[in-house]
Amino acid sequence: MKPVLTPEEAATLDRDTLARGVAAEVLMERAGRAVARAARELAGGAYGRRAVVVCGKGNNGGDGLVAARQLARWGVRTTVVLLEDPEALREPAATNARRLGEVPGIRVRTFHQGVLKRELARADVAVDAIFGTGFRGMPEDDWAAAIATLNGASAPIVAVDIPSGVNGATGAVDGEAVRAELTVTFGAVKLGAVLMPGAEHAGVVRVVDIGFPDDLVSARAWLTEPSDVASWLPRRDTDTHKRASGVLVVVAGSRGMTGAARLIALAAGRIGTGLVTVAAPEGAMPQIQAGLTEPIFLPLPETSEGTVAAEAVAPLLERLGSADALAIGPGLTTNEATVAFVRDTVRRSPVPLVLDADGLNAFTGDGVALQDRQAEAVLTPHVGEFARLTGVKARDLDADRPTHVRALAEQTGAVTLLKGSRTVIAQPGGQLFVNVTGSPALATAGTGDVLTGMIGGLLARGTPPPESAAAAAYLHGLAGVFAGRDLGEGALAGDVLGRVPEALALVEGA
Repeated sequence: MKPVLTPEEAATLDRDTLARGVAAEVLMERAGRAVARAARELAGGAYGRRAVVVCGKGNNGGDGLVAARQLARWGVRTTVVLLEDPEALREPAATNARRLGEVPGIRVRTFHQGVLKRELARADVAVDAIFGTGFRGMPEDDWAAAIATLNGASAPIVAVDIPSGVNGATGAVDGEAVRAELTVTFGAVKLGAVLMPGAEHAGVVRVVDIGFPDDLVSARAWLTEPSDVASWLPRRDTDTHKRASGVLVVVAGSRGMTGAARLIALAAGRIGTGLVTVAAPEGAMPQIQAGLTEPIFLPLPETSEGTVAAEAVAPLLERLGSADALAIGPGLTTNEATVAFVRDTVRRSPVPLVLDADGLNAFTGDGVALQDRQAEAVLTPHVGEFARLTGVKARDLDADRPTHVRALAEQTGAVTLLKGSRTVIAQPGGQLFVNVTGSPALATAGTGDVLTGMIGGLLARGTPPPESAAAAAYLHGLAGVFAGRDLGEGALAGDVLGRVPEALALVEGA
C-alpha cells in the first residue's frame, strides 16, 4: 500500500527529517529540481522554451524558486512572478530568492494580473508554487487572481506538492483552484490530491524521493494497489470443496424489487464464493430464482406487502449456523416489520456481515444501535444513506469525507465504506483506505448490489472485513472501467458484473 499524508503528517515528516540532520535547504533544492524536470518534460525540452513560475510564500514558493533557477540553467527562458515581497520570505525560501541572480536571464516580476497574463501567453509551461498542503479555505485578492489567470492560459501547469486552492486534508475546493496537468509531490501523495474534487485538479500525481527517511513516513491513510488486492484474495487448495470456499447467505429483495438478490448472488460467485444461499420473501422467490442456476434458496415468511416478515429471523439464524458470512439489505424496503427483522438479524448474526441499502436504512437516525452486534460488519452507504444514518448533511460530508467516515466507523465499531468516485474505507481506530479505481459507468442502478456481493463473498472466504471492503472496491472499480470502455454510458450493472473476472485476472497478473 502507498501511504497518503495529511498536511499534519507531512509537516511532522518535515520536522522529523530535519531532526535527523537533513537540512531544509537540501530538501528544498531536491524538490525544486524535481519540479524543474517535470516542467521541462511538459514543455517538450529546454531549447527555445519559456517557463513562468508563480511563487507564493513559504516552502512551496521556495520550491518554485529553486525550479526557476534550474530551468534557467538548462536554457529555458524563465520568468518568476512573486506574490509575496521577497523581503518577507523566510528561510530557506529567502536564500533561494537571492540566488535567482546567480543565473543570467531570469526575469523577476511582482504580481499584477496583466503582467502574468502577458507572460503566460508566450509560455510553454507554468509552475504553480503558490500554496502548499496546509492551505485551507478560499483564495482571495491577488492570490485568487493569480490562480484564475493560470487556469485561463493555454500552457500546461505543473503544481508543486498540491494544486493551489485545494484543501490538502480533504480535497475540498471552496474557490479558485489550479487545474494542473501534473502534480509533483514529495515523499508520499497528499490526501487532498487523491480525494475529489482535488484529484480532478491534480492531474497526474508523481511522487518523488527527496530524501525523507522511510521509517519516518507515518500515515493513517493508504492507497490500495493491485499487489495489495492480490495478496488479500484467498486461494483455493487443490483438494478443496465448495463449502471450504466460503458459504454466503444473501438476504435481499421484496415483491417489487427482485433484481438485487440476483446481482448480489452472482457477484459473490464471481469473486470465488463456493456456495451462495439466497433468502427472500417467499412470494418473490419465483422471480428471483428465474435465471439463477448456481445458488440455493431459502424462502422467508413475508408481510402482506411482500417484504420479509419479522418472524423470518428464526429460520434465517438457523441457516446462518452453517454459513460463513451474510450480505443483507438491498431491496428489502423500509416496511416496519422488515426493519425489525433487519435490526434483530444484525444484532444476532453469528457470522460477519455486509450491510447495504435498506439494511442501513433500518438504522436511520440510530447509527449507534449498530454497536450492538455479535459479529464484525462492513457498512456500505452512499452519501444519502450516510446522511440518513448519521444526520450529517451531504454538503458537510463532501467537505470532509475522511473525518466523517472515521467517526461513523468509530461510533459503530464497523468498517465503513463510503461510496463515491473516490471510495473511502475507514476502520475503527482511524486507519483509512482510499480507492481510486472507478468509472462513470458505475453510476447506474444495481452496481452497488454487485459491490455488496463481492464484499460478502470475500468475507465468506475468510478475508478480514477491512481487506474485503478494500479489495472489493478496487476490483469493482476496475470492472466499471472495463464496462465503460466496452459499452460507454450504456453499461448496466450486469455488464459490470460480467467483467469482474477480467478485473481479477488483471490484479492477479500484476
